[in-house]
Amino acid sequence: MVKVRKSTKSHVSISLKDLETKRLVDRIQSPNNKKRIEIVLLDDAIPIIEAGKNAQKQFAKNVLSGLTEEEMQMCIQVFQKICNNADECLKRNAE
Repeated sequence: MVKVRKSTKSHVSISLKDLETKRLVDRIQSPNNKKRIEIVLLDDAIPIIEAGKNAQKQFAKNVLSGLTEEEMQMCIQVFQKICNNADECLKRNAE
């Protein structure tokens, strides 16, 4: 999560504790590797996740409104390049 979301370990830890307190996730420690923890979504989290996905879809629909298919594809390509550049910058700064 730290690598994918570009968050700090402390923020992830605090967020996970909060989600556990709210009974939205559970942590399961690997019996073979004590450092490996699987995060499992609990049933109460499903409606929240669905609402989040729907909000993201609606947001994308709103911001891309009025664009042609070609323009939308161009936006997606440019955004992907921006994300790749940001990833490269973060990697260089981490070294």
